[in-house]
Amino acid sequence: MPLLLRKETRCRDPIFAFLLYGNVAAIVAVAGIYGTAAFNQSLDEATSGSNYIGYIIAAIILGIIALVLAGLTLPVLMCMPAALIKVSLVGMIILSGAMVVIAFMNGSIFGGIIGAIFFLVFLCYAKAVWSRIPFAAVNLLTACTAVRKNCGAIVIAYFMTALTFAWAVLWTISLMGVWEEVVTKNCVGTQSECLAQTSSVNYGYLFLLFLSLFFTEQVIQNTTHVIVAGTVGGWWFSNEGGCCSAGVMGSTIRALTTSFGSICFGSLLVAILQALKALANSARNNENQIAICIAECIIGCLESILEYFNKWAFVYVGLYGYSYIEAGKNVIQLFKNRGWEAIIADDLVGNVFFFLSLAVGLLCCAIGAAFNDKTQFFVEYAPAPGNVQATCAGIGFIMGLMLTSILMSTIASAVNTVIVCFAEGPAEFEANHPELSQKMRATWLEFYPSSGV
Repeated sequence: MPLLLRKETRCRDPIFAFLLYGNVAAIVAVAGIYGTAAFNQSLDEATSGSNYIGYIIAAIILGIIALVLAGLTLPVLMCMPAALIKVSLVGMIILSGAMVVIAFMNGSIFGGIIGAIFFLVFLCYAKAVWSRIPFAAVNLLTACTAVRKNCGAIVIAYFMTALTFAWAVLWTISLMGVWEEVVTKNCVGTQSECLAQTSSVNYGYLFLLFLSLFFTEQVIQNTTHVIVAGTVGGWWFSNEGGCCSAGVMGSTIRALTTSFGSICFGSLLVAILQALKALANSARNNENQIAICIAECIIGCLESILEYFNKWAFVYVGLYGYSYIEAGKNVIQLFKNRGWEAIIADDLVGNVFFFLSLAVGLLCCAIGAAFNDKTQFFVEYAPAPGNVQATCAGIGFIMGLMLTSILMSTIASAVNTVIVCFAEGPAEFEANHPELSQKMRATWLEFYPSSGV
């Protein structure tokens, strides 16, 4: 790793890490004090007279199948990255065209016109970026190679997903406890009358709960991104590899210690916007619908911009241990100095990840649909086989889509890191991975001969 860009080892933005610790502690306390009884009562009511063992078995088996199929997408990506990018671009055009046809067939003239505009935009986009596909393909190949050489990063990504699920359950329990204390206990009347009174819920409580949920979820997600960035950096600059390589272990330790405050800082900014948007959405039943809709749209745009900024800032946090603000400044300056603003917009691999995740999800959906006919897991649900089949198909689709998306998000983080590293350290790449370096240089210079790489 270039010595000039190494930062001294110390905790960055620590105050935001303490905010996260306080957030988690508060939710644990609320769940323990108020939520446990409400959750147990709801669980007893939901499972009374029901047996879900068949669905649990199906979910486990379908999850294993989805993991295997998701793992097979990695060699597929490495074998034909350029072809997949082209197919995904054409697929997006076909999907947008199909939406136009469906809109007009359903009599939605306005929807059809809007869809036609997007269809033309996709056509222009595909034409503009088609010549850049070879460079994007080499980026994708390099990222897949780095992830395959450091497969421990994938294990961490799946663990973080399980942690996110556990956090969602804990947050739900605390929400049920707050609901019980704030709404149910103060309500006089039937359950429907109590629900009708929810418009008077204190939006301060609601905002804090939403903020708590999104803050921790963002931290978990961005921690994975930082770990992958550090791992790919270790592979790029030092040729580190292995399931538990020094790159994987070192980047994990840094992400959870010295860089954790920076991760929490950027995550909190996005979480605030997400909480505001969720709050606006929950107020849709009230008056001022137009104002709420406009506010929700503005907040959503700001959220997207900030998430895009974070994607690149956290690459620098993972690579060099910068603080959040410093990382953002360095990423922007890097691309300005090298004239790479266009490359950021040429993120062609996202469509590939979407279609691969969708394909695995649909395949697992078909496998799940066959479970009702080919197994004895659901004998107690024989009177309604159609519902069981649809449920199993849904479980299969969710498992396939979710587990493949986790792997794809890991590779997406690696692609972002590769783009930064190629601008930052092409010489180290040439020394450690000459074959990949030559491919990347050749495709880059073919379309950007004045870049001087």
